[in-house]
Amino acid sequence: MKSALAIATAMLLAGTAAPAIAQQADPLAEVTAQGDRTARVAKQIWDWAELGYLETRSSGLLQDELDREGFKVKAGVAEIPTAFVAEWGKGGPVIAILAEFDALPGITQSTSSARDPLAEKLAGHACGHNLFGAGSLTAAIAVKRWLEKTGTPGRIRLYGTPAEEGGSGKVYMARAGLFNDVDVAINWHPSDENSAAAQTSLANRSAKFRFKGVSAHAAGAPERGRSALDGVEAMNMMANMMHEHTDMDTRIHYVITQGGSAPNVVPDFAESFYYVRHPDADEVRRLWTRLEAAAKGGAMGTGTEVEWEIIHGNNPLLVNETLQKVMDAKLRSLGGVEYTAEERAWATEIAKSFGEKAEPLEDAAKIQPYAKSLGYGSTDVGDVSWTTPTVGLDTATWVPGTSAHSWQAVAASGSTIGFKGAQLAAKAMTLMAAELFTNPDLRAAARAEFDASRGPDYEYVSLLGDRDPPLDYRK
Repeated sequence: MKSALAIATAMLLAGTAAPAIAQQADPLAEVTAQGDRTARVAKQIWDWAELGYLETRSSGLLQDELDREGFKVKAGVAEIPTAFVAEWGKGGPVIAILAEFDALPGITQSTSSARDPLAEKLAGHACGHNLFGAGSLTAAIAVKRWLEKTGTPGRIRLYGTPAEEGGSGKVYMARAGLFNDVDVAINWHPSDENSAAAQTSLANRSAKFRFKGVSAHAAGAPERGRSALDGVEAMNMMANMMHEHTDMDTRIHYVITQGGSAPNVVPDFAESFYYVRHPDADEVRRLWTRLEAAAKGGAMGTGTEVEWEIIHGNNPLLVNETLQKVMDAKLRSLGGVEYTAEERAWATEIAKSFGEKAEPLEDAAKIQPYAKSLGYGSTDVGDVSWTTPTVGLDTATWVPGTSAHSWQAVAASGSTIGFKGAQLAAKAMTLMAAELFTNPDLRAAARAEFDASRGPDYEYVSLLGDRDPPLDYRK
């Protein structure tokens, strides 16, 4: 099987003459024609900066744009009000493009190149999902117009996927079977570099651990109290000791979301929010059992009670190198992001804030080498990749050296640099979709690798269990 896949991939990358039907229209021209739309939609979603499962306006904007283009839009899928599926076309293969649009809480920034928090905003697009949504929208419409002009059979779908940041929106959509008839799913992500490398991700699970105690006057009657905060802190201490005895790829992190209101009142309620990550989903499950034991121990030792609610869980990304190598070739044919003089001056100021970690601005115009590697982030795209062959890329929407979830990322995500990166992603996804619609050998090779990677007895199981979407987790 491996030999056959290798031969097929080599033939695909060598390139063959495209069918005549596909040569009748330029799909890239359809992306270029929408440059203003990409910027407008990206900026509007950036301004709104709506949190997971609360993205009513952002989701509605994308749906309205698709409806005007003739897509059939189905809203509120998978019991999530802001999730939707929009489809155009008939017959042929089904190619999906994923679109995200949720912001992150607790970080705000204007488009200034200096630190400038916005007091009136409680969230910001520090992961660039405003660009993700806008770029994917542009690609889906470009592909639709190309299919229409060429008469190519097939269906293009845009999946509006909310709450990627800790809400696992795509997991509920995958669990509901919404990707079962998809031939290939395409996605992208904002970044500080351009890459279509085959990078995996960490599986993860999160939960809010809620401790209940007994309130009392902390000085006048401490013997009557049982501190819920003591329960949280005892759990945290044991979790930190547990972390010492895990392998190098384990990640455990937490915050105390509620710990009491006044030092002289023994708190009767406290809450911590935990993430556990590992490349292997089964290892996440094993680690989780140990974490639950720490929670029970913390409660037992402090005379409190504890319960927990699993908030989200993602499987690791199953990379498909057959598809990634083709995407890499498409991206290289396009090149990277070029700055104007004004953009370069702005980026230079941003780069100063990185100190020694600054990267050459010229890196925005480069395509990173292709390789397969382990990524230490987590994404609900992982669950999509276990239900259908999936391919993705990153583009330089941020100044080289920028970390995701930073104020610098927020600033760039609302700037022309970010919009250019989204346009580049739209072009690469559009070229990839056109290739998939007209190249049955590529689809077959991708499916063969997908089936081999999952194994003959694979059955999709989410890390969420049967819980309903946590629509209030950001409230």
